[in-house]
Amino acid sequence: MTPNQPAGEKAPRTNDIRTTTQRAKAHAAKAQDSKAQPPGKAQPTAAEPAKAQTSKARPPGKIQPAAAEPVAAEPAAAEPAAAEPAAAETRIRVGSVAGFLAVVPHLLGFHPARSMVVVGLNQRRGRIVLGFRYDLPDPPDAARSRDIAQHAATVLTQRRIKIAIAAGYGPGTLVTPVAEALRAALLGAGVTLRDLLRVQDGRYWSYACQDPRCCPPDGVPFDGPAHPAAVTLAAAGITARPDRAALAGSLAPVAGPAADAMARATERALRRAGKLAAAAGPAEGQRLVIEAGRTAVREAIGTYRGGGEVTDHDELAWLSVSLADLRVRDDAWARMDPGFRTAHLRLWTDVVRHAREPFVPAPASLLAFTAWQSGEGALANIAIERALDADAEYSMAHLIGQAVDAGLPPSAARLPMTPEEVEASYADAERAGRPPSARRLAARRASKRPSG
Repeated sequence: MTPNQPAGEKAPRTNDIRTTTQRAKAHAAKAQDSKAQPPGKAQPTAAEPAKAQTSKARPPGKIQPAAAEPVAAEPAAAEPAAAEPAAAETRIRVGSVAGFLAVVPHLLGFHPARSMVVVGLNQRRGRIVLGFRYDLPDPPDAARSRDIAQHAATVLTQRRIKIAIAAGYGPGTLVTPVAEALRAALLGAGVTLRDLLRVQDGRYWSYACQDPRCCPPDGVPFDGPAHPAAVTLAAAGITARPDRAALAGSLAPVAGPAADAMARATERALRRAGKLAAAAGPAEGQRLVIEAGRTAVREAIGTYRGGGEVTDHDELAWLSVSLADLRVRDDAWARMDPGFRTAHLRLWTDVVRHAREPFVPAPASLLAFTAWQSGEGALANIAIERALDADAEYSMAHLIGQAVDAGLPPSAARLPMTPEEVEASYADAERAGRPPSARRLAARRASKRPSG
């Protein structure tokens, strides 16, 4: 299997999956094919961005969904603000391999490197339904290549996707083993691979085309960022960061004087909680702390939905400390109405960046959930990594990670319960002598889900 290029070299890991529709919808962008292509060429249609990313704390070989289906905005639970207005839709037509490759970084949210990107297409209209990315095994590993290929085939078949395009980014020594395994797995799963590409240094090769007139041995040059499709997506707000590290940097902890200020503010928040608890008996004191935390979270949600932000270090510290209590966190979780997902992304990003490490898991998990709702698969993965770096056993992060790894679309990111149901659930569990976990909340949500 030679796409007119050498096969051999090193490779990264596997992980990351993300469906594309949601991100594109959120930023008002789609992509569609404009004309028939010669055999072996890529023909994407209606591109709605996809994302995917790796997670250190989760097993390799997994991926992460981006947002392949739009999430309907619904009235906020107990918050009177109006939902975010839907953006106007921008349609993009890509009728060539170069056009498809120009769109990929915008689907993922960053420019891939040493990666295998798989994009699933709607069989009837050719629109992009979802896309996900894997790190290439480095050094090459046949078993891991098969795992990647099988996982991709499973995700596509579970979503009933029959047509796909795949592009490996990097040297042939890393790309070819995964490409071979992927082609075999998709063939066995009944998925038509419209094209299988390798991309490196501004050139591409096709494993499906051996015609030197269109696929010369030296590769076909292309300029992705200058392509009209990429320009249009960027103008619509669907940007592509230089690499995944740049995206991860958007969640990096604050440093320098800001970090020192947050450390002092966190100590004050802990003392505040202690004083509230000591002001009454044990049970009443705990209730006061929880209620103060819920009030702070509700006010912060309202502030961000109104276009504002929290910049005071004491407020940010109190939010992070309060969310460590599961009753406060789950009350916040129940308020993550997808109609306000952009505001919620800003809120939890700010809290995650300012929280001291012991208090990162809760806001990072809430950010992961909101990113999943928004079709931001890569961001969801990075938020999960932040949560598990601080607490490797944090159940909410694992729960969301499993959903993302399974390729579940944003439409599956339903609210666990209403805030009132969350409170009632904790009251019932406390009477029974066992506080509910994130998994029990999810199970209760599933039991309420209508069939069909």
